[in-house]
Amino acid sequence: MATLPARERLLAAAVDRALDTGIADLSLRQIAAAIGTSHRMLIYHFGSREGLLVAVTQAVEDQQRAALLDSGATSQDARRAWERLSDPALWPQERLFFELYAYALRGRPGTEGFLDGIVESWVAPVAAARVQAGADERAARADARLGVAVVRGLLLDLLATGDRAGVDEAYERFLARASPTAASPGKVADAGSHRPDDAQPRQPGKEHPSQP
Repeated sequence: MATLPARERLLAAAVDRALDTGIADLSLRQIAAAIGTSHRMLIYHFGSREGLLVAVTQAVEDQQRAALLDSGATSQDARRAWERLSDPALWPQERLFFELYAYALRGRPGTEGFLDGIVESWVAPVAAARVQAGADERAARADARLGVAVVRGLLLDLLATGDRAGVDEAYERFLARASPTAASPGKVADAGSHRPDDAQPRQPGKEHPSQP
């Protein structure tokens, strides 16, 4: 890390701290003390506390996205990715993600740029993987976007309710419907009136679900 430029070195240290004990509740001076620098240096490189938090959150997003794309495309790979993303150890950072999301939507100073690519940065690589596997490009993008929305929604649900069993079950049902062998939306709708509520979900095959 010592060979990295100053900004990257400070960012890496802040990311480590964020993933270790969290930084969302710390002031800029407290963050600076925790990573062995001064608040003036953090202001110089990141502009403000919000600017630092945005940079940290984007860096964590990059890490999680890379891990997803390296993990594979089977249902079991998707389950492992979900286990990693929904691990309580990541909850402080995920709470910060949703907090910054809300701040950026409201135009809070320091969060400029946070929404740039907030969806597309996930959709594009996941859709490309699906196209490479033989999927139609338009359908691949729609499926990737749906996957991002589902996973982020379930993570927000988990943070709000703590209902691990309910959220995990919902994710399993999403995987079952995300399988390339699942019926088209029209066929699912037609079949819905003939399927009992307690029917077992379809067993998933190979797919390329996306994560946030």
